[in-house]
Amino acid sequence: MVTYIDASSAPLKNTGVIRLYDAEAFAGMRKACQLTARCLDALYPLVKPGVATDAIDRFVFEFGMDHGALPATLNYRGYTKSSCTSINHVVCHGIPNDKPLREGDVVNIDVTFILDGWHGDSSRMYPVGEIKRAAERLLEVTHECLMRGIAAVRPGARTGAIGEAIQAHAEAERCSVVRDFCGHGVGRLFHDAPNILHYGRANEGPEMREGMIFTIEPMINLGRPHVKVLSDGWTAVTRDRSLSAQYEHTVGVTADGCEIFTLSPGGLDRPGLSA
Repeated sequence: MVTYIDASSAPLKNTGVIRLYDAEAFAGMRKACQLTARCLDALYPLVKPGVATDAIDRFVFEFGMDHGALPATLNYRGYTKSSCTSINHVVCHGIPNDKPLREGDVVNIDVTFILDGWHGDSSRMYPVGEIKRAAERLLEVTHECLMRGIAAVRPGARTGAIGEAIQAHAEAERCSVVRDFCGHGVGRLFHDAPNILHYGRANEGPEMREGMIFTIEPMINLGRPHVKVLSDGWTAVTRDRSLSAQYEHTVGVTADGCEIFTLSPGGLDRPGLSA
């Protein structure tokens, strides 16, 4: 049975109960999410051949510090970096290191800032120099999956409608949806109820209600959907080493649809608009 609670009266831990946030909370999330979106915008000139993902991670840390925000991933469950940088066949949770990016790579950069207690969570794909058409197409399909998932958000619908919209588009484009990871509730907690699956049926999952806040973050593979986590305990890769892509927005359910909190202020959060 799904339980909903006024977020202002809920304990600050994930109890499986779905929080419903008020206008003041939406304003706080707007600020945190826009800071994350501005950081992701500012990263574009940095993502180029020869640049190490460690340098990208330092930029994220310093950007947060300069704006009074903390990276949520830093020291989260033992994770030591300020962002996740997932390259090519890395599905998610890639750890920044000193290895330089190469021409033709695609990299997902996932940033979450905590500002005034609110978590702004978003990720985007970045092309490294000129990329192959197959990679370009995967980015386009994955972003379209995200936007179709977001279009399914409205009060009264079930979260399964998000997954159904994403899965239908991905599979129509001969791609596959990763099932091992999902979107999640977010707000004053980094990861909260409900889980947002990126596959499924419209009549499944909790009912969406005004005031819910969660991420939608489909991971789409060119090959099969199966993944494995490497020995570092974080890095998830495609088992068949096929290319993977992910886009993520944080959204809040409104009276007649949803608000996307993490939209790029520079309009740079879509494939092909990063130059």
